[in-house]
Amino acid sequence: MNSRRSTLRVAAAQPEVTDLVSTVRAHARAVDACNADLVVFPELSLTGYHYDTLPFSLDTDAAALDAIVSACARTDAVAVVGAPVTYRDGKAIAMLRVDTSGVSVAHIKSSLGAAENEHFIPGLGPSVIDVGGWRIGLAICKETGDDAHTRALADAGIDVYACGVVHHDHELDEQERRARSITTECGVAVVMASFAGSTGEGYSSTAGNSSIWSPDRRRLACAGAGPGEFAVGDVSGCRTQIATRRRQD
Repeated sequence: MNSRRSTLRVAAAQPEVTDLVSTVRAHARAVDACNADLVVFPELSLTGYHYDTLPFSLDTDAAALDAIVSACARTDAVAVVGAPVTYRDGKAIAMLRVDTSGVSVAHIKSSLGAAENEHFIPGLGPSVIDVGGWRIGLAICKETGDDAHTRALADAGIDVYACGVVHHDHELDEQERRARSITTECGVAVVMASFAGSTGEGYSSTAGNSSIWSPDRRRLACAGAGPGEFAVGDVSGCRTQIATRRRQD
């Protein structure tokens, strides 16, 4: 049985995304700089948000992320990284878990946008990982606005909700509204890593402002709008009574 840490240091990072080698190094630098137990990165943070990006195969491509694995070893961290992966007979939008043991798929995005459905295969639903005895519920972008996905994570008894998103800069108010709504529904802290800088499919100016929210809807930390920034905060409280009541209904 895992021994739960009394406090979990969490971070939401928004690395600069260029070529793969440089982007992996940017992820590793962020893990080092954050010095957190859990570092969450935006949707498709390794490649940028592009429909035609080539997927990662963990059987053949995991070594490309060795710099992030090494950073996690130095800081004893778990990084949640956004990447396209091979999935079934196609590709999917995923969150990869990177830690001292290597790289694994932690979550496959199940709520896809209309255009995404033409390029990606949906996953099977919510996912939960363990970090230091804390149950971390995972979500990718559109899933943060999917009430069924949020309720399922609340019912799973998570301790922290971690998500990676890509939003236009004019959608910052909606990004923050979703974070506050999730804290209310799940009764837990929210770690929201939001893409910063220009990327594909019309996202020429993204929101950034990655943030950490307390279970009582307070913003604990927030990055700025530019690439290379991050937010770090400590989570030490229990789930709020909102989540407890939901599970007892």
